[in-house]
Amino acid sequence: MITNQDQEAAVDAAMKILVAEDPWRDLPPTARLVVESALLSFADRGFHATTLKHIAAGSGLSTAALYVHFSSKDDLLYDISRRGHESALSIVEKAAALEPADHAFRTLVYVFGRWHAERHTVARVVQYQLNALTGVQAEKIGGIRKRTEQAVRRAVAAVSAAGDDDIDLRGLSAAVISLGIDVARWYEPGGRYTPDEVGRLQCRLAARLVQLGSHPR
Repeated sequence: MITNQDQEAAVDAAMKILVAEDPWRDLPPTARLVVESALLSFADRGFHATTLKHIAAGSGLSTAALYVHFSSKDDLLYDISRRGHESALSIVEKAAALEPADHAFRTLVYVFGRWHAERHTVARVVQYQLNALTGVQAEKIGGIRKRTEQAVRRAVAAVSAAGDDDIDLRGLSAAVISLGIDVARWYEPGGRYTPDEVGRLQCRLAARLVQLGSHPR
């Protein structure tokens, strides 16, 4: 069970984390235009159906101008995916480091769900275009995802009655992660839920999953 006070505390902590998070902060304006155009095209058409002409047209640049910032469409997807996954990892790790453990868990779930709603286009690309990455690039993204999963698992373990090696703990962690990731698939701006409502809903659902507050710690 989550009290209003507990949830508001998680929301406040999560917003401080989100405000400080900008995966594109070091990109020059023209590179941002390329990234924004690529994100929209990758999310709408998929990586393989997107061409450099699509990206150039959306950014208002020439195809040749794209190469000033990115050497290929593959490198562009990798850069977007790396930045997106590092952003998700950052918010999860910051939330998981809070105390006490139940506050950290609530904040983590809220911030992860809201991140996938507010940044749904980025999330759709980085979460659902993974198969387009290959070789070393795929391995590096896999490493970031593993660190995110480990941070979530630690947060779940801290509030769950399941043991560290219990299959239930692995399942609970996967369920919590899936709650957030799936937001990118169904969320639409102006739809039934606002990003804040998504985060609050996820918080309540995840608390039920781990039976937060129903066992002694």
